[in-house]
Amino acid sequence: MAAEVLAQGGARVTVYDAMPSAGRKFLMAGRGGLNLTHSEPLPQFMARYREAAPTLQAAIAAFSPEALRVWSEALGEPTFVGSSGRVFPKAFKASPLLRAWLRRLDASRVRFAFRHRWTGWDGEGRLLFRTQEGLAAVVADATVLALGGASWPRLGSDGSWVEFLAAKGVAISKLRPANSGFMVAWSDVFRDRFEGQPLKGVALTVGAHTVRGEAMITRSGIEGGTVYALSAELREAVLGLGQANLMIALRPDLDAAALTTRLSGTRGKQSLANFLRKAAQVMPVGIGLMQEAAIASGRPLASLSPAELAHLINAIPIQLTGVAPIDRAISTAGGIALGELDEHFMLRKLPGVFAAGEMLDWEAPTGGYLLQASFATGAAAGRGVLAWLQRS
Repeated sequence: MAAEVLAQGGARVTVYDAMPSAGRKFLMAGRGGLNLTHSEPLPQFMARYREAAPTLQAAIAAFSPEALRVWSEALGEPTFVGSSGRVFPKAFKASPLLRAWLRRLDASRVRFAFRHRWTGWDGEGRLLFRTQEGLAAVVADATVLALGGASWPRLGSDGSWVEFLAAKGVAISKLRPANSGFMVAWSDVFRDRFEGQPLKGVALTVGAHTVRGEAMITRSGIEGGTVYALSAELREAVLGLGQANLMIALRPDLDAAALTTRLSGTRGKQSLANFLRKAAQVMPVGIGLMQEAAIASGRPLASLSPAELAHLINAIPIQLTGVAPIDRAISTAGGIALGELDEHFMLRKLPGVFAAGEMLDWEAPTGGYLLQASFATGAAAGRGVLAWLQRS
């Protein structure tokens, strides 16, 4: 995006990419349907960026979710708003959009140099790249760093840039997993039976924060959209206290009184699992979670009264014991401290060097917010470079 803005402004642009081809993480983002942005009003949209919102506000206002949709359509990929408010290209994948984008960049004379991994600067201030032919030194009038975080390193973003900028005195918050799964010490019986099973229509709560939607049981823990939406709070609790307590409500639309009434009927010869499934519409994976909680409490599930069962259905305590590794997280928290940037996304300590995207210290949930901020900060950095070149 920075290259496109720069080329449109008349600059000569080369994109140096560590990988053999462009946009590998962008393509990964499109594996389940490319969620470009979100349709909610801008004030609510900006709130998703939490404490980073003031820094990102101007960039996202200048390249808004609506502007991103117009941009996509101009590349021949019209978008639509899904039932959740998320915005997708009608093709529902990333590859057609990326191909069209690369064609347009090529027509704008943007050059790509692949298999060039940035390794800092030499003593004369030239950019250094590790290539198949050895080290290459490049002189540039201005530089945009868009090096990603440290999630999915096999796609190119491995966080190795941290040491090069830290050596220049740039303050960097530690890179941490965001939109990640968490570890749970499931019993062997639960793990073997329910690995890969979805939890649908649930509500997850940590502290004062509650999110409704879906989650997924994994062999080592739990992940999914609702978990990702709470990942910042959960991560900080796990890293600070060694664990986090997550509460799961299986039937959040039914209160305790309604559930107690349903569970006060005669069970007859039905097993407890069948009774819970029929009377309260609790799916087997949910019953398994209830069994896990009952085992941890030392009271068999069958010994609980209807009122106690009703309470447990909407308040299953799950103890998270760790954060899934950063190389499997969807995105990264931490990065270049926002105070290190001026209003044009230029590093104050490195005049002529700009930074954009996930390598900056912001995080947001999935739902289009990650790509939107990456696009918008890239465009803002491109505009910043044009202004810098004009002043210089």
